[in-house]
Amino acid sequence: MTNSARAVALATLIKVFKQKSYSNLSLSHALNENNLSQKDQAFVTQLVYGTIQYQLFLEYQLKDLLRTKLKEDYLKPLLLMSVYQLIFLNRVPNRAVLDEANKLAKDFGKKNSSGFRLVNGILRSFLRRGQVLPSPKDPVHFLSIKESMPEWLVQYFVKNWGLKRTEKLLISLNERAENSIRVAKGLDHSKIVNSLQKQGFSVNESTLADNCFIVDHSIVNTNEFKSGQITIQDEAASLVVDCFDLRENDHVLDTCAAPGGKTTQLAENLSHGKVTSLDIHKKKLNLIKKYAQRMHVDDRVETLALDARKAAEHFSDTKFNKILVDAPCSGLGLLRRKPEIRYDKTIKDVHNLARIQLAILDNVAQLLKKNGELVYSTCSITIEENEQVIAEFLKKHPEFELMPITLSKVQSKSSLKILPDTYGSDGFFIAKMKLRG
Repeated sequence: MTNSARAVALATLIKVFKQKSYSNLSLSHALNENNLSQKDQAFVTQLVYGTIQYQLFLEYQLKDLLRTKLKEDYLKPLLLMSVYQLIFLNRVPNRAVLDEANKLAKDFGKKNSSGFRLVNGILRSFLRRGQVLPSPKDPVHFLSIKESMPEWLVQYFVKNWGLKRTEKLLISLNERAENSIRVAKGLDHSKIVNSLQKQGFSVNESTLADNCFIVDHSIVNTNEFKSGQITIQDEAASLVVDCFDLRENDHVLDTCAAPGGKTTQLAENLSHGKVTSLDIHKKKLNLIKKYAQRMHVDDRVETLALDARKAAEHFSDTKFNKILVDAPCSGLGLLRRKPEIRYDKTIKDVHNLARIQLAILDNVAQLLKKNGELVYSTCSITIEENEQVIAEFLKKHPEFELMPITLSKVQSKSSLKILPDTYGSDGFFIAKMKLRG
């Protein structure tokens, strides 16, 4: 079978749709397994993320054109991927999309399959009819289809931010995710930027975080990345560690640490201290260790497989200067990077996660030293996982006080919520609390 860019994209989509695999992991594996040019890798990435992102919209385009059940696993993703190209990729001629779809139907179809005729017929019918949308008289249903977002989530956004802001949010969540990098603490930014530019990168300073820059393509093959001078981290995520008033000999607890981005960022600030990094999954500890090794801070990092809700039992005789709870969450601030999340999560999941988040905070609060700092963060934008969790925690723990967040490029008198349409970053929530002395 051919390993053309479209074939790699289709194989990845089949895996995501059939096995419910994470798109980013499946895509990364596919790109590593196939020797594609940088241009083809970018094309595969666009096809996979774009097709998943606009799945509801694309299914709506096909709804009235399908006259039979799609019996083979490749048919639905092939049709969706092809319609995505016809609508969104103006630089690709329609003829080329149809020709490639026909080839893929032959390659992926079973012997004597009728898939070739089915794919060809439906795509030609779509071209004759053109794209369609439901009536805007029902704005929730209209936006759900137009921006490919489940109706419950559109309703949630409208309820909390109003219709106009919801429209902006939805458009923003379907934009391409930026390639954000963070420069390791203490290094010369201009020297690294100049080196990347000489290698052909476009590099722009982040408008949100001091040590972050936006680049136009992946930096994983650069010497700067391999040697730990830079790392991949969203600019909003990098603010979490910046919120701490870290001292070089602090003992810090990172409660939900994998894959290790914030652990290493914490450790960079501790010349004589250490970070104890927990994760509930033992196999993920290796990710933290490798991350710390690449960033040259492994001598300041220790890892432990432990459910953060049981941390107080394990560390009964230990107190920490700082505690980070980057809590497990719905990930609804990451819809650009993980587009399938929108179809998998429900409001019930949000409520269940909020209970887990509060349980973690309740437990680890016992391990903080007097005048110590507790920072809570999520990559979700829901009220239930963020403001409500903090309000409930402070109600139960009056010995803690909510602190203002004052960073060089962003400030907040209380907790900080960054919506995806504000800076073009991931959606994020951060709250900083202090245990009174």
